[in-house]
Amino acid sequence: MKKPLVGAFLSALLLGAGVAPAAAATSPDAPEVRAKAVTFAGTVALSNCSGSVVRAPSSLPGDPALVLSNGHCLETGFPAPGQVLLNRASTRSFTLLNAAGSGVGTLRASKIAYGTMTDTDVSLYQLTRTYAQIESSYGIKALELDSARPVQGTAVTVASGYWKRTYSCAVDGFAYRLKEGAWTWKDSVRYTSACQTIGGTSGSPVINDATGKVVAVNNTGNEDGQRCTDNNPCEVDQNGTVTVRKGINYAQQTYGIVPCIGTGNQIDLNRTGCALPRP
Repeated sequence: MKKPLVGAFLSALLLGAGVAPAAAATSPDAPEVRAKAVTFAGTVALSNCSGSVVRAPSSLPGDPALVLSNGHCLETGFPAPGQVLLNRASTRSFTLLNAAGSGVGTLRASKIAYGTMTDTDVSLYQLTRTYAQIESSYGIKALELDSARPVQGTAVTVASGYWKRTYSCAVDGFAYRLKEGAWTWKDSVRYTSACQTIGGTSGSPVINDATGKVVAVNNTGNEDGQRCTDNNPCEVDQNGTVTVRKGINYAQQTYGIVPCIGTGNQIDLNRTGCALPRP
């Protein structure tokens, strides 16, 4: 996974060394591919990763807002295989960005609403402010989670609040299982090669260029061509066949989060249709 940026890792990246999956610059034509609606508005910068303020289709203006990132970006460290964090107190802060990528304010968590690296790599923080309060203070609306599964060929933009940088590509396909070290993720999005994300882009929203909705959360990539090791995930198909794609990066789909968001934006793993791993 794209390692959280701390200490020497950050120094290396600032010098131009890639630390984790997902990647670098896009082609000169990338701005032509991105829909004009895709900006940094609603994205956030964490201390070590990227993220975004998100809402479910059913979320209300008065609901406490949610921030989406990766499970491996949690301040508590990487969750162990099989571990799920639910409603754990947190005071983590996030820098909210506007459309141009400038920080306009600080948001603060009240709790880790959900976090895991089992089957998916996701964290959801509940904030101390509502969507209405954030919009009133900063004029910024939350990004909406798409309730539909993305399809192959969809043009997407990965918007990193940490680096204030975007990557444009398309959904190349899906990995039945994506295995990296001790962790295994299901039905992961595989990007086309144009999305060369780097360390710090972990947790970035993957936005459908046509709709502006979030379809996945950026999380990893194969750096060195190794097989199923840390920072070198491999794909495993239904028959157990392993495929290694050096330099290719991945994201975890987010449509499955939507059924798990209940009244008041509370995570309810018992709701109909919710298949997120349970504690």
